[in-house]
Amino acid sequence: MNIILPVPGGDFPMARRRSERHIATLDKDFPMIRKAVLPVAGFGTRCLPASKAIPKEMITIVDRPVIQYVVQEAVDAGVRDIVLVTHASKGAIENHFDKHFELETSLEAKGKQELLDELNAIVPDDVNIIAVRQPEPLGLGHAVLCARPVIGDDAPFAVLLPDVLVDDEGLERNDLAGMLEAFERSGHAQLMVEEVPHEMTHKYGIVDTGGEAPAPGASTPLVGVVEKPPVEEAPSDLAVIGRYVLPGSIFARLADTPPGAGGEIQLTDAIESLRADEGVDAYRMRGKTFDCGHQLGYLEATLAYGRRHARFGEGFRELLARYAGEA
Repeated sequence: MNIILPVPGGDFPMARRRSERHIATLDKDFPMIRKAVLPVAGFGTRCLPASKAIPKEMITIVDRPVIQYVVQEAVDAGVRDIVLVTHASKGAIENHFDKHFELETSLEAKGKQELLDELNAIVPDDVNIIAVRQPEPLGLGHAVLCARPVIGDDAPFAVLLPDVLVDDEGLERNDLAGMLEAFERSGHAQLMVEEVPHEMTHKYGIVDTGGEAPAPGASTPLVGVVEKPPVEEAPSDLAVIGRYVLPGSIFARLADTPPGAGGEIQLTDAIESLRADEGVDAYRMRGKTFDCGHQLGYLEATLAYGRRHARFGEGFRELLARYAGEA
């Protein structure tokens, strides 16, 4: 694993060389899209007071921070260059993925090999964690645009919003890998969508597929996306849930996108421009999501991951049964 902390506005030759090496040596069963952007610069106001002093992405689900699950999702899909678009207050995220020499030396000296192995397994040796700063909060579209010097305008890439955990338990390949493959087959940008109860459609961005919805694990062209429509006007029950696969050309569109809602540069505006010109598909996920942007989402994710945890699962299930009996 390599942490690369670039000079703002600088070039990234080291990241490029490693990316080329990875493409040449990685398992050919993986898609050829090797880069992902994780926007982590937000203040996490929905998670206050927990996020006052620590990044919301560092709040734990069982025994590891939520950001680690999201990075693992990307790595499992074949991504090897992960760009964190971050903020000065988010140094804990970079530190989590960096080597901690003193701690590791101490664990080794005390014979705590199991803990040492867990630390070393946080990120594989052939994965780069690259941090860039978003200098001011100008929206999700601007955050993605901050990764342009690393990604470049010619390489497709994934975007993963760390507010959402995608649980692919039981699947042979995760949903992100399916999206990457769909992009390579069609050449169209992909938006991951999940079916939600119809009465909840007013809370989400809802896709319009022009009629028939794709089967789980498949994608279909979009007619458009309606942000938080009235229930009676929702064009489908498929909600956008924070995973995208985009061509490098999206950067030029983002650079030309004027501020939209809230005075921010909206990623959805650039994607709509891309859809009108080149086409964008909706990829229907097979797994399940947990919205960790608020406290109940964290609690639900803890229940789901805790019950099947290799070390704590049995004890956690006993706790659940005990408290259920007291309800």
